[in-house]
Amino acid sequence: MAVTWTASPSGSTADWYREFAEVDVRGVSPRYEVLCLGVAGDAEVCALLDSLPSAKRQPNLLLAAVRFLGGPIDAWADFRAFVFDRWVDVAQTMRQRRTQTNEARRSSALLPVLAGLPQPLALLEVGAAAGLCLFPDRWSYRYQTGDGDHVVGEGPELRCRASGPVPLPERPPEVVWRGGLDLHPLDVRREQDMRWLEALIWPERTDRLAVLRAAIAIARADPPAIRTGDLTVDLPGVAADAPPEATLVVFHTAVLAYVDDPGRAAFTTALRALAVVRPVCWLANEAPGVLPQTQQWRGRGRARVLTRDGLPIAGAGAHGDTLDWFE
Repeated sequence: MAVTWTASPSGSTADWYREFAEVDVRGVSPRYEVLCLGVAGDAEVCALLDSLPSAKRQPNLLLAAVRFLGGPIDAWADFRAFVFDRWVDVAQTMRQRRTQTNEARRSSALLPVLAGLPQPLALLEVGAAAGLCLFPDRWSYRYQTGDGDHVVGEGPELRCRASGPVPLPERPPEVVWRGGLDLHPLDVRREQDMRWLEALIWPERTDRLAVLRAAIAIARADPPAIRTGDLTVDLPGVAADAPPEATLVVFHTAVLAYVDDPGRAAFTTALRALAVVRPVCWLANEAPGVLPQTQQWRGRGRARVLTRDGLPIAGAGAHGDTLDWFE
């Protein structure tokens, strides 16, 4: 069974870009807010976008494609002119590429669980992109709590504001195997792939760009094995490579939102079948409502809900900068 990697807008293309401007980037990326409001109010630009498949009209795809091609993003008129002048190239990039944001800071949300599992670990990420989240043991974490900072590990620093009874660990996990699965994996050794990841970061987020570059350096020193495949059918084959003496952890972040309902059901079935063969810990860090157990957090200001084996345990920021452990 194939997975449908789509995130259809609710309404027209103009509505999609207006919502993205007013909800997603407002207060975070002023330049993107201006550009997306410009798209929303421009029937000719929307007509160009409507010539693409629905999943390829995403605001992030258009914005990243223009940046990837060296286009301007500081003024709407210049941006619009570039889109029209280079539409063939822009459309081709949007068709070929995907919003594969590979934010290593999301490891901050996973670390308290990973460090508390029986060691060592075998990590298997589905929707892994370039596999930059497969190295939770190579970072230093600074959890900022009401009682002061809690620092774990050595390496480039990741910062996370933590609240609630987070089981903050004293040391990072021991990882003995790393594997990934993605329909369209990226290669950390390919400059074009890494340029695309940089283009996906909103221009004002220089902190995220620094983390990305540090994550690329970590991964290039020990390139992870990312297999091309479908998470609903190829999971057992990848998991079979994990050493049997290690605790197997299957995890994903912001992946199932791009999978249709039958695909999500098939993935859950594959996980259950895998758990019959060997013990497995399933960590999902998805938007509220993506998993049925997280419906109650929709519209309550949480970008992600972290679940362990389907049980909600924490709320998290979209890019791992906050962690709110549930009572």
